[in-house]
Amino acid sequence: MPMRDDGLASRTPSRSGASLRTRITLWYGVVISACLLTYSVTIGISFTSHVRRDLDHRVHEDIELAARALVIDDDGNPAWAGGFLGKQIEEEEGGGHWVEVWDPSGQRLLVAGTFDPRIADHPSAHPSGITHSHETASGPIRTMWKTIELGGRRLIIRAAVSEAAARDRIRSLWVEVGLITLIVLVLGGIVGIELAKRLVGPLSRLAANARRITAEQLHERLEVRGGGEEIEQLGAAFNATLARLEESFAQLKRFTADASHEIRTPLTALRSVGEVALQGNKSGAEYREVIGTMLEESDRLARLAEGLLSIARAEAGQTHYEFEDLDLRTLADGVVEQLGVLAEERGQSVVVEGGRVVAAVDRVFLRQALVNLVDNAIKYSQEGASVRVRVARTGGGAEIAVSDDGPGIAPEHHARLFERFYRVDRSRSRELGGSGLGLALVKLAAEVHGGRVDVESNIGEGTTFRLTLPVRHARS
Repeated sequence: MPMRDDGLASRTPSRSGASLRTRITLWYGVVISACLLTYSVTIGISFTSHVRRDLDHRVHEDIELAARALVIDDDGNPAWAGGFLGKQIEEEEGGGHWVEVWDPSGQRLLVAGTFDPRIADHPSAHPSGITHSHETASGPIRTMWKTIELGGRRLIIRAAVSEAAARDRIRSLWVEVGLITLIVLVLGGIVGIELAKRLVGPLSRLAANARRITAEQLHERLEVRGGGEEIEQLGAAFNATLARLEESFAQLKRFTADASHEIRTPLTALRSVGEVALQGNKSGAEYREVIGTMLEESDRLARLAEGLLSIARAEAGQTHYEFEDLDLRTLADGVVEQLGVLAEERGQSVVVEGGRVVAAVDRVFLRQALVNLVDNAIKYSQEGASVRVRVARTGGGAEIAVSDDGPGIAPEHHARLFERFYRVDRSRSRELGGSGLGLALVKLAAEVHGGRVDVESNIGEGTTFRLTLPVRHARS
């Protein structure tokens, strides 16, 4: 009898340990798989949408450039202005551009570009102002056409851009995402099995307590008294992990709630505008106004998705930065020139101060950060106010300060200004078209360059954002 009891006692932990090992392995695999697949699909879909939007933008831009370049020659016929396409349209690797000018009767009058897609159908075969994809002998292309008036004559401009390079980029991304997902899943499974093996056996009591802790009970802690120093240390470490997980889940819930709210608002607006437009017959002008409103909301969604994608890729280390020696004053001048139209519409002045300061920076990323700061300053300043951008050396670094005469920000908001989706005044920010990601991208840009961003502001005293960067050089 005693021997039989001993045998039973020796087998019981084994069966219990095997069950716990299975559970740990399965849960680990499911969580890792769900998170990884969701993340991978999100990146793939967002990147695909971004590439397609970029193609549509390029086609539309080519049409606008062509329309501005058309002139009437001495014989009264349309002709290209000197240097068109050669100077104004930039080529992309693996792509090409093509522009055609037709008259309404179906005669093609002018062509220009780097490849001939040989499109068989007339431009009017498709609706005006909407991009379409075609499969041609030259490969897949994206086209759009628009009617203009030139010298009292009605003309049709059609532009085409090669989709070959864009499709290759999308295909490569999906292949890379698939391979990375598969590799991580395999490695995650191996790690999960090994981790389960190490935990079972001498940790039966600890494992039994751990089974009752779920995602809804992260506030609970394991009892770590007894069992030896090693078990107590492991229990204490596990409890500390639970505390971190509890905080991470809380942050994730806040982020999910904020992101859902940001996405739901333009979607609700799109649906409401669409439903109203379907009620009764409306004039062409009314339908154009409805479509314009829907496009504004769609653009807000696009900016939100693009911002989230930029942050996710940067935080995951998937963004490649090209550091080069750049004059920060020149960069600031370019940003102010770009946003000058917005300031003029509000009767504001934007002034750049300071001299030449050279530092090694990623031009695109830092420019976007500065655009966000200046854009915010313009939006939140009253009409007729002044916005100041100052570039200067500070000790061993460089500083770009953007100051405005806006309503100011209370000190209690300063610590959270650079969090994603955080807004001091949610209704006003959304009314101005903000996505809640601009300052988060500014902070990320500062960190990428080894610097920091600070805010100085009080209610009624305006706001100053200081972007401080170390002065390093890409070349000796």
